Amino acid sequence: MLECRNLSVSYGHHRALDNIAVHIAPGEIVVILGANGAGKSTLLQAIAGLVPASDGGQILLDGKSIKNLPPHLIVEAGLALVPEGRRIFGDLTVLENLVLGAYAERARPTEKDNLGRALTLFPRLAERRRQIARTMSGGEQQMVAIGRAMMSAPSILMLDEPSLGLSPILCTELFKALAEIRKTGAGILLVEQNARQGLAIADRGYLLENGRIVGEGSAVSLAGDPAVQKAYLGGVAGGTGRAWPLTPTKPSIAT
Repeated sequence: MLECRNLSVSYGHHRALDNIAVHIAPGEIVVILGANGAGKSTLLQAIAGLVPASDGGQILLDGKSIKNLPPHLIVEAGLALVPEGRRIFGDLTVLENLVLGAYAERARPTEKDNLGRALTLFPRLAERRRQIARTMSGGEQQMVAIGRAMMSAPSILMLDEPSLGLSPILCTELFKALAEIRKTGAGILLVEQNARQGLAIADRGYLLENGRIVGEGSAVSLAGDPAVQKAYLGGVAGGTGRAWPLTPTKPSIAT
């Protein structure tokens, strides 16, 4: 399980995250929804050790602190991040990219099995394993990035805007793949601009605004919330009531 307690991040005098509390259980998909600049990417980067968290607060993976560990040790602990923009090795082949994902000691004993799982999950990669990665489409490169992350045998997989720039067909394929990854027992923390599809595959969700969690609930309750529909789903569609209250002390979701 991944758990953040009172997690804060500051860039100089700017408070990017303020006392964040989230948790992701094994085999669970949790989506983070929020406008641009809300702090979604910062949250994933802080968990992955790419930006330092402020004093106080905790980041726990299976009960052990990973807060401010070097990123490679966080990977060894069982957490992998697929960053926005993919960041694959463009001049290497698909297979070489995937194998590089198994550099962690935890992944080496199961490297062959993990490779087979990645190629089964994304058959297109099996067909093009010798192709230079930069010559592939954006959707195929995203498959490489996710497959590479899965090669590290993570217990928690984090993805930052995985559907960004993809066609609707490839988006559908991507979200089906995430549902399959869940079946392996890995927990998934998903930051996703496509709120409708994110909520469709998620178990739960959090609403992030101006660096703070302003609401949370099951994916079903969030999808049925009029405020969430208005902010992220293109309008109200007969919701059943708010999944989270709006009060004077909590700013409303920006539309």
